[in-house]
Amino acid sequence: MAFRAAASRFVTGVTVVTVPDGGGGLNGMTANSFVTVSLSPPTVLVSVMPGRMHRAIAAGGRYGVNVLPQGAQGLSTHFAGRPVARLAPDYDLVAGLPRLAGCTAFFACELVRQVDVGDHSLFIAEVSHCEHSDAPPLVFYSSRYHDPPGSAHAAEG
Repeated sequence: MAFRAAASRFVTGVTVVTVPDGGGGLNGMTANSFVTVSLSPPTVLVSVMPGRMHRAIAAGGRYGVNVLPQGAQGLSTHFAGRPVARLAPDYDLVAGLPRLAGCTAFFACELVRQVDVGDHSLFIAEVSHCEHSDAPPLVFYSSRYHDPPGSAHAAEG
């Protein structure tokens, strides 16, 4: 499909959206459709298809966004619906939301609006807490993972 091929030429970071599962664990989904919307108040959005995560975000009104670090392709694949055998993601709760260990950045999000567009919903949220590290992010371009320019792996390759 031409639209999908053209859209794949836009470089994105890779995130995992997380919510508590109610049983002491986490539900998560890989998303590269994460956007900052406003600095004041700090506002972001994520685009989600109907399903388990859509229901969890709509019901709970909160979600976390974990920006994956370089080398975290296994986590991305795991949360994209292709579970990696024996992978037990390490996480802790920050502001009551699951933050994946080693993430490059984390945003705790409080839902303010849901906008249904086509086959997805845009979950717009104010950021109640965020943090970051200097770890290079995982990058997705042309339907493949890449090391960001200037990273140690990119310099070696």
